[in-house]
Amino acid sequence: MLLNFDGLGAWKWPLVGFTVLVTLFLLLPILFIVALSFGSSQWLIFPPPAWTTKWYAQLFADPRWIEAAFTSLRIGLVVTVCSVLLGLLASFGLTRGRFRGVEMLRALFLTPMILPVVVFAVALYAFTLKLGLNGTFIGFVIAHTIIALPFSIIAITGALEGFDKSIEDAAVLCGATPLEAKLRVTLPAISHGLFAAAIFSFLMSWDEVVLAIFMSSPTLQTLPVKIWTTLRQDLTPVVAAASTLLVGLTLVLMILAALFRKGDAR
Repeated sequence: MLLNFDGLGAWKWPLVGFTVLVTLFLLLPILFIVALSFGSSQWLIFPPPAWTTKWYAQLFADPRWIEAAFTSLRIGLVVTVCSVLLGLLASFGLTRGRFRGVEMLRALFLTPMILPVVVFAVALYAFTLKLGLNGTFIGFVIAHTIIALPFSIIAITGALEGFDKSIEDAAVLCGATPLEAKLRVTLPAISHGLFAAAIFSFLMSWDEVVLAIFMSSPTLQTLPVKIWTTLRQDLTPVVAAASTLLVGLTLVLMILAALFRKGDAR
């Protein structure tokens, strides 16, 4: 019988303590940022001398921060749609294609996850600069879609590999066209993979900073780039407030993904 938590005996408490320490190690920097965003000092001082929400008021009153946030949101939504659609088509080819080099092609799709981000950013910067797309909305979408696509392929491919294709074949035998069978049978069955692909694609675009620095321009900046440039110019708690909102949306999306996965498991 497999060893479970209750079967660990006296070892389970050291394991619990170690888990708590690792969790605190991962969460404390985020908790510090949240606390600093409510601090009354005009500098990033911990612990804060008092508590206030004025930095959030300044954040929402500054049109530059709002514009950067909406730019990140628009880019993230378009990237999500492009990444999921391209990832779906690529996943069908990788899981159901019977051709030489399919494993090599699968590895090729995953190279944006393996290459150092800064190396990839320099290469993409030179490429988009040659095409005149650097600093444009389309350039951002292309760049972020490339780095988000591997996550879509992994999520959707995993869902397709766990799907029984005979169900789709049965739908075709019952009179549905191959396209109808995929739309009405296969896609609903792999909805958890599509949802995971959408969440991770959006988060890859929403949180990405290194590639965004190379792709940005004075008139087009995402929220992470705005945070980075503000940190270099003025170390103000407004940055902590913006970072808290960035982390907050990420946390909300991860919770939604967990709830969706739990509901799908039922």
